[in-house]
Amino acid sequence: MGSAAVFLDRDGTINEDSGFLADPAGLRLLPGVGSGLRLLQEGGFRLVVVSNQSGVARGYLTEATLAAIHQRLERLLETEGVTLCGVYYCPHHPEGAPPYRQACDCRKPQGGLVERAAREHKIDLSRSYVVGDQPVDIELARQSGMTAILVLTGQGRFALESGHVQADHVAADMTAAARWILGRHVG
Repeated sequence: MGSAAVFLDRDGTINEDSGFLADPAGLRLLPGVGSGLRLLQEGGFRLVVVSNQSGVARGYLTEATLAAIHQRLERLLETEGVTLCGVYYCPHHPEGAPPYRQACDCRKPQGGLVERAAREHKIDLSRSYVVGDQPVDIELARQSGMTAILVLTGQGRFALESGHVQADHVAADMTAAARWILGRHVG
């Protein structure tokens, strides 16, 4: 049996959603993210970021800049006592510039990123969760057989008010999501 994991959206879930973030210095963790992720980590969960980053396909940033942003994210989380198992992203978009203009299996809600992470880290998806602030995150959970949690940070409140999101749970923020997961998770 594989490990349980929490798959985390990035923008609006872990860090402030500033549109197409293109400068590592602009990355800011949302309040409660460090403590929430630390609770999950201490509870035995692997933490994996899965993020659509179509800004690469749209020419707003390069993959090298995106790598620097993710390095900053990992450093900020390390100062909070949190270590990610991995950061997986989709740089594609059907209307982007070549070579990124493509329909792919890694763009959420498709499960390509999750499947790759599960293989590489021996994760049991049936015991895992997705936490995000957008409908694609909830749909990713559904398609991958995981429990879906909508956080009301980022676009979460708007997504909930739109009525188009059917999450298994709605949490105010990452700390509340972590407490809910830990309250129902059986090792």
